[in-house]
Amino acid sequence: MDSPNSVGGCQRIVTTQMSTEPCHVLVVGSGAAGLTAALEAAETGASVTMLTKGHAPDSSSWHAQGGIAGAIGDDDTAELHAIDTERAGRELCRQSAVRVLVEEGPDRVRELITLGVPFDPELNLEGGHSRRRVSSVDGAATGWAVSSLLSRRAAKADHLTVREATAVRSLVIADGRCLGVMTPDGPLYARATILAMGGAAALWARSTNPPGQIGDAVAIGAAAGAAIADMEFMQFHPTVLEGSRLLLTEALRGDGAILIDEKGERFVDELAPRDEVSRAIVRRGRVFLDLRAIDRDRFPGLMAEIEKSGFDPAVVPIPVSPAAHYTIGGIVTDLHGRTDIGALYAAGECAATGVHGANRLASNSLLECLVFGRRAALAALDEPPLPARLGEVPPVPPERVTTEQLREQVWLQAGVIRDPADLAVLARSPDPVAAMVARFAIARAESRGVHYRTDAPVANPLFEGHFVMRPGQGLILEQWT
Repeated sequence: MDSPNSVGGCQRIVTTQMSTEPCHVLVVGSGAAGLTAALEAAETGASVTMLTKGHAPDSSSWHAQGGIAGAIGDDDTAELHAIDTERAGRELCRQSAVRVLVEEGPDRVRELITLGVPFDPELNLEGGHSRRRVSSVDGAATGWAVSSLLSRRAAKADHLTVREATAVRSLVIADGRCLGVMTPDGPLYARATILAMGGAAALWARSTNPPGQIGDAVAIGAAAGAAIADMEFMQFHPTVLEGSRLLLTEALRGDGAILIDEKGERFVDELAPRDEVSRAIVRRGRVFLDLRAIDRDRFPGLMAEIEKSGFDPAVVPIPVSPAAHYTIGGIVTDLHGRTDIGALYAAGECAATGVHGANRLASNSLLECLVFGRRAALAALDEPPLPARLGEVPPVPPERVTTEQLREQVWLQAGVIRDPADLAVLARSPDPVAAMVARFAIARAESRGVHYRTDAPVANPLFEGHFVMRPGQGLILEQWT
C-alpha cells in the first residue's frame, strides 16, 4: 500500500510557497489527461506546473476499471473502431474527432505497453464493441495501473512541478487571452493553461465519481466566456453496486455475466450500449448482476471489493443500479484542445470535442485522455510569451459548494429518464452547472443516446447537432464535422 505521503508509490512533489514565476504550461488536473499533457510538455524542456484540487488518486482516472479501447488486435482496425464509436454516439459523433481517436489510439496504447503497464494477455469485449479491443489490467484495475505509472513518471520528470491540494477558483483573462488561473493563495501565470479537471458526475447523488467531480472546469470556463456544449449528455453506468460507488465493470458482462430481475429472469441484452441497459434497469426495478458462471479469477481486485461489501459473487447475484458515470459535454475545443479563449486548452472529460456524440462507447474515455491530452500539450507549446505587464490581480471568487440536497435534486430531475417539468425546476438552480444541465436537456426535445425524455421518447432528425452555449447568446444547435 502507498504511504500517506506518496502518490502511486512515488513521493509527492509539493511546494510550500506559492511561486508567482510564470511557467510555460499550466495543467489543472492530475488524471490521465492532465498527466499525459504535463509529461508531454515537460519532455520538450518546457517548464510545467500541474495542479490538482485534492490529491492525485481523487481523479476519476484512478478509479476507471474496464480498460482502454484501441484497435490493436489482429482482427481489428481503426475503421471498425470508428464504426462502433459512431454507432454508439447515435448520429452525433464528430467524425473528424473520431478519426483522430481511433487512428492515434493504438500508438498510445502501445506506448503504455512499452512503459510497463501490465496489461492482461487477452483483450476484453465490452458493450457496443464488435471486437475484443479493450486492454485491461487485472480485469478491472486499469485506471489505477495507468494513472499510478504516469504519476511516478511525473514525480521524476525534469521541468515538472506538481502541486496538490490547490483549488482553482477562476481563470485570469486579459484581452481575450488566458494568462493563468486564480487560486485561494493568488494567481498562477502561464503562457498556456490546459484544463483537465474531469467531469461533473458527482453532482448526481448516485455516482461512480469521487466527490470533487462536480464540473468545476465547466463552471470556471463558462464564467470566463468559453463556449460550452452537450451538457445534456450524462452517461449512466448500468451496473454499480447498490448503495455504493463501486462500479462493476462492463467486462464482466463481456465475459458472460447476466442481468436478472427479482424473479431471476433476464430482461436485456447485457452488451447493448449503456443507455439502453440503464433504462431497462430503471424500468425493471431492483435487478442483480449474476457472476456465478464466469471466471471470477480474471477480476481478483474487484471480487475482493464485492466481498468486502458483504456479498459472495460465487453464491449470490449482486444487486446493481445505474449511477452517473461520465460527462460527455464540457468546454468546446478543436481537435488540438484549443478553446475560444486564447491560450486556454481543455482535454479529457471536461472537454467537448464531439468524439462521443450522444453516448460514449465503453472504454473510449481513457483513450480520449491519452490522445487529446497529448495533442493539447503539443499545441500549447506554441503559445507566445506573456505580456510584459500582467495587470492587476483579480479578486478570488468564493468557493463553489454543493450539498447533498442539490445532488439528490439533480438525480431526481436529470436522471436516467427525464421529465420536462422536473428539468424546468432544475434550470432555476443557483448552481451554474446543475442549471446548465437542465437548460441543455430542455432544449433537446427528443431522446437520443444517454438523454431520454418521457415526452419525446424517440430521436428527431431536427436535433442532429450539438447544442452550444456562447456568451451573450442562447443555446444554438451547431453542426460539427
